[in-house]
Amino acid sequence: MAVYSDEAIVIRNYKLGEADKIIVMFTLGRGKVRAVAKGVRRTKSKFGSRLEPGSMVKIQLYEGKNLDTITQVERKYLLTNQRSDLTLYSRYALMLETLDRFTEDGEKNPAMYKLASKALMEFDKNSNPLVVSAFVAKMLTLEGIQPRIDSCVSCNSETDLVAFQLSEGGVTCKDCRRGQYVSPEVLQALQRVFEGKVREMLDSTPENVMFELEAITTQMVEQHTEKRLKSKVSF
Repeated sequence: MAVYSDEAIVIRNYKLGEADKIIVMFTLGRGKVRAVAKGVRRTKSKFGSRLEPGSMVKIQLYEGKNLDTITQVERKYLLTNQRSDLTLYSRYALMLETLDRFTEDGEKNPAMYKLASKALMEFDKNSNPLVVSAFVAKMLTLEGIQPRIDSCVSCNSETDLVAFQLSEGGVTCKDCRRGQYVSPEVLQALQRVFEGKVREMLDSTPENVMFELEAITTQMVEQHTEKRLKSKVSF
């Protein structure tokens, strides 16, 4: 069986037998991988703590018929703030769940790996909730499913855009209004992200639209995946 090395973001894990775990991770070189970490639930495990959700690791595995097996783990980056506050933890979990929903086993996607790793580290450094919204919006862009936000999906009007109709793929104007209210500040923030101006969005978006932006980007993920997110932040 072949041995290979990669770097990975740990998404989640679950128990296997009495002492093992199955680790679900998104790797740079192979996309999403599920692998067995033998003995990690024992107190003397040499790398169990390095495989918690959100950990970024350099990892060595050998290929198996159904599941690969982890043989070596080196911590690359640890999310230091994720358990310090319930709301922070919920946002980390939301990012990891979104990554899980948007990826398939064995499908390599270096651009998505780069986006996820940079977003997780950025949020860990400053705890800015706007990072989470920007991350979700960029994920949608990578998937080629960003909503239409510069003109009405019904009449193409570029003025008086006041509502978001997710089922139709974008915003509606005052005359065609369907869906939920959306503020101009949220549309401006999304536009900046879609144009690749993430840093500008983080620096210029007012705090008073943070929850509205989070709610809308969360709904975008649910609309696309047709599943409710378990890790939603309570608004």
